[in-house]
Amino acid sequence: MPPLVHQLLEKIPLHVEDYPSREVMKEKGISDRRELCGLFTGLAITEKSIDVPASLPDVVTLYREGILEAARDAWGRITGESLREQIRITLLHELAHFHGLNEQELEELGYG
Repeated sequence: MPPLVHQLLEKIPLHVEDYPSREVMKEKGISDRRELCGLFTGLAITEKSIDVPASLPDVVTLYREGILEAARDAWGRITGESLREQIRITLLHELAHFHGLNEQELEELGYG
């Protein structure tokens, strides 16, 4: 990852879990826990101000099952390269949410 990403990760905790909780799946409208690769929890920096206190700490969570599923090729195989690429995409996607980008903007940038 670029140095800027490493600097961000010094400020935003990174959690890794096997899969999302039932509560997260319900909140996100997901029925298969392998559908979710990551999640940003907190308030985007574009929404922060002195007048708006943060209700949750900023956290990026990566989900192993979702990342592994997304890294599979058409034959169900996972290579080291595809796994690294999916981790990179997921991490950058969640950090972009921290910076205020929404799903549509991320899709347009190729990180959907």
